[in-house]
Amino acid sequence: MSEQTPFTSALTLASNPEPRCPCVLVLDTSASMEGEPIQQLQRGVQLLAEELSRDGLASKRVEIAVVAFGKEVRLLSHFTSPDAFTPPQLAPEGVTPMAEAVLLACDALEARKQDYRRAGIQYYRPWIFLITDGEATDRDTPRWTEAVQRVHAAEADKKLLFFGVAVQNANQPLLDTLCPPDRPSVKLKGLHFAELFRWLSASLKSVSSSAPGTQLQLPSPTGWISIDL
Repeated sequence: MSEQTPFTSALTLASNPEPRCPCVLVLDTSASMEGEPIQQLQRGVQLLAEELSRDGLASKRVEIAVVAFGKEVRLLSHFTSPDAFTPPQLAPEGVTPMAEAVLLACDALEARKQDYRRAGIQYYRPWIFLITDGEATDRDTPRWTEAVQRVHAAEADKKLLFFGVAVQNANQPLLDTLCPPDRPSVKLKGLHFAELFRWLSASLKSVSSSAPGTQLQLPSPTGWISIDL
């Protein structure tokens, strides 16, 4: 397969003139996710693609990419439509380089927005949806500071929607420092990944059925959020 150039990318996008809603799933694949957690996460990603594919408009407008962080940080899946999306195999190994993963996701979004502009395609406010069960092992590095500043600045400029989900024993207070101040992280109830990804699908469907720039009320996140009383 020949390497895709900006010109060929623009032609591919232009074949579907619908506005795009890009969403990067930033997924913790560290060793602590081994077993049932990674299996349920894998099924959740598959469910997201299936749910979005069944919606005629969302299947044309939503684009999914996957960044995994564990032994290494990798862009496992480039932006693609739900019906063409094949969930990558998630293999738990290594530590939790969360900052590196977030920065890679931000870079991928910026590159995709340039593709949209070249093709004359409108786009919705991009999403980064991060799921972790641990604590950032690069928290004491300049990359963590850079990631926090970049997310907060993009949120303040309405260039990004960032969501953080804490699984099991994740360090939620630390995750909250990465999340925008007005949208702290939420804790997943058990391993209810299916309910989580159904909510994400419903939210992206809602966004994709609106006009770009419209302010929306997202569906209520019931059934998957754990609340400490």
